[in-house]
Amino acid sequence: MLEQMTMEQTILDAAREVFETMIFMDIESAGSEPQETSPEGAALMGSITFRGGLEGCLTICLSEACARSIAANMLGMDSGDQLSLSEVGDAVGEVANMTMGSIKHRIQNTYNDLQVSIPTVVSGRQLFPMPGEDFTRGQVCTTLDEIFPVTFSMYYKQAQS
Repeated sequence: MLEQMTMEQTILDAAREVFETMIFMDIESAGSEPQETSPEGAALMGSITFRGGLEGCLTICLSEACARSIAANMLGMDSGDQLSLSEVGDAVGEVANMTMGSIKHRIQNTYNDLQVSIPTVVSGRQLFPMPGEDFTRGQVCTTLDEIFPVTFSMYYKQAQS
């Protein structure tokens, strides 16, 4: 079984790889407590599930403003203000997908049979995942471009044989 601290470092390393190479934004650790992603408005949560020797889900929680900034960077735009919420959601889903792909690559020596779902994105206020009690949580709180709080959470457990 992966140790929680190892998983948290894996999540952070995967997020850095995705944001620095694919989205061209700086991402830094911001401590262990999640920051309010959007006290003034809507938040988005992208999630992607996985199964195999390890099962669970990865979630990314961020403000709509942050998601718009990410989408704009991904599309080479100056601003994400003109994008529809659906387009912004697609960008968040793709970030979840790329981050999970990077995590999968990093843990493949231990869990080489992981199957990953397509990402899902929801919008609302005060969003948070609610897995079962027997899941371990690896959580990484980050700041994107020294402005936006983004929380990555991975809930996982050994698969039942």
